[in-house]
Amino acid sequence: MSTHDENNLLKTYTFHVSGMHCNACILITESELEEVPYVTKAKSSLKNHSVEITGNFGSKEKTLIAEELTQVLIKHGYSLSVEKQIKTKNWSDFKIAIPITFGFAVLFVILQKIGLVNLVGGGNVSYGTAFVIGIIASLSTCMAVVGGLLLSMSATFAKEGDKIKPQLLFHGGRIVSFFVLGGVIGAIGSAFTLNTEMTFMLSVIIGVVMLILGVNLLDTFHFAKRLQPSMPKFLSKHALGISKFNHTLTPLFVGIATFFLPCGFTQSMQLYTLTTGSFIEGGLTMLAFAVGTLPVLGLISFSSFSIKNSSKAGVFFKTAGLIVIMFALFNLINSLVVIGLIPPIFSF
Repeated sequence: MSTHDENNLLKTYTFHVSGMHCNACILITESELEEVPYVTKAKSSLKNHSVEITGNFGSKEKTLIAEELTQVLIKHGYSLSVEKQIKTKNWSDFKIAIPITFGFAVLFVILQKIGLVNLVGGGNVSYGTAFVIGIIASLSTCMAVVGGLLLSMSATFAKEGDKIKPQLLFHGGRIVSFFVLGGVIGAIGSAFTLNTEMTFMLSVIIGVVMLILGVNLLDTFHFAKRLQPSMPKFLSKHALGISKFNHTLTPLFVGIATFFLPCGFTQSMQLYTLTTGSFIEGGLTMLAFAVGTLPVLGLISFSSFSIKNSSKAGVFFKTAGLIVIMFALFNLINSLVVIGLIPPIFSF
């Protein structure tokens, strides 16, 4: 069949996507769909929660195509449909989420008092705080992308009878690379003289990014999803592409590549690491963050653990969102205090 005839057989359909939350979702859906033999191009939109797919579908009905392609995406928590799914905003989840967040805030104040975390009044993010942010990140919808990547890779190697070694390589590569690459970012920061104004601007950017992440986790104000920054798409796509290689060391390289995936939490910590101006401090900050993500990613490795599909997912993500918003506000207020624009508000 000639190229001209093949082009005549190509059709383009638009499907609605359920389960999209951030820029990483765009990357995953496009990458997975373009792996399907009869799909030539996929273009996802976070704004409309849709994907435009071009391919040679033969005589298949649009509904059947949606069902087939959903099987490709379901492992990542996405599904396609012909009709737009009406999503209800469950405000009642806040009745549980707000008290839990208040309890976390009390615990945070106690940890701040005894010096295990430091986000208020010190100007620096302690390793304890980086660890806590890592825990929250690992439970977020954005880090579900890393979990989906891990599950996909695990399934491939499990078929070959190797379950433990790939997991160790993945987590080992992730931990070591976060320390080394975090150190590199810190060292780059040392090459620049960051005055008070520059440090203030970076702190504000970090605070705003965290605020957007928190609002997105609430899954109530959908306009904020378009504001979330991400890694350049070409870099993230190459990082994701590493997982497609079937090699003994693939899990190691996938672990390293997660440093470059579009996760807002990771990028916030990378921005902060730039302000440390030190290889050791920058490396230890990113290491603490990566270790914070380890328990949940470890659970994903060896079980079918998934908060995203849980009946309590709404309550959980709203709680996580409120906690992240709390962190963001603390950071923004502290930045204003450090530069002298406002007097100290928090005395704990």
